[in-house]
Amino acid sequence: MSATRHRAAWALIVGAVIVSLGFTLDAQRRGRQRGGGGFERFQQGGQIHGNIPYDGRFTFVRLSYRNFGRGGDGWVHDYPRGDEHFMKIINAVTLVNPHGDGETNILGLDDPELFNYPIAYMSEPGYWTMSEAELAGLTAYIAKGGFLIFDDFRQEHWYNFELQMNRVFPKAIWHQLTADHPIFHSFYDIGSLDLIPQYFNYGTPKFYGLFEDNDPTKRMIAIANYDTDLSEFWEFSDSGARAIEETNEAFKLGVNYIIYGMTH
Repeated sequence: MSATRHRAAWALIVGAVIVSLGFTLDAQRRGRQRGGGGFERFQQGGQIHGNIPYDGRFTFVRLSYRNFGRGGDGWVHDYPRGDEHFMKIINAVTLVNPHGDGETNILGLDDPELFNYPIAYMSEPGYWTMSEAELAGLTAYIAKGGFLIFDDFRQEHWYNFELQMNRVFPKAIWHQLTADHPIFHSFYDIGSLDLIPQYFNYGTPKFYGLFEDNDPTKRMIAIANYDTDLSEFWEFSDSGARAIEETNEAFKLGVNYIIYGMTH
């Protein structure tokens, strides 16, 4: 391992400890539970794993939400294979040491358990809607330092996504990110964002960031993968369905998001 990689790894460990301590102080610990905040409502949507109790170790958290406008539940798209494959990559190339082997969690936006976890992922936010309790939960989560990853939406889906986020931040400004932003260099150096689109005929993927006080020089609190679907690449990474080069880029972006979220 190079000296640069050693420095990056130790920086990650220090950042992870700091963030985890901060979240633990604010969280309400509750032993093993099967979701809360809406998880039980969606068990019929497929094979859903039970949540694991918080123990300070990094756990991938997928957000569940109320769905509208399509059949099925958009929040569960690419679960569980996408989540599991992604954690295998995180374990292989970083020192995060995440839970794996199916040990990922699903939490609702109004679940106090969410405050134990500094990073949360949402699929298909174009079909997302929130109750007042969920809105309050998400607002508090971000205020306490939570980092959000939005993935798998395109074209007209942006309008609903923006509507929901404007309930959290009424004057939110989404800044389109360029390859020189630190999030694309937090672990891997990604010099270009010209990925092959996941959604055919929908144009080049775009990446948008939401920042504290709408100031791009401050901490990014959410990133949106628009006109693409990184978790689709993660899910089918062992199937040969997509080119290795594309899948590698999707994993590299995801790794950078986790490292950024754990250290900022």
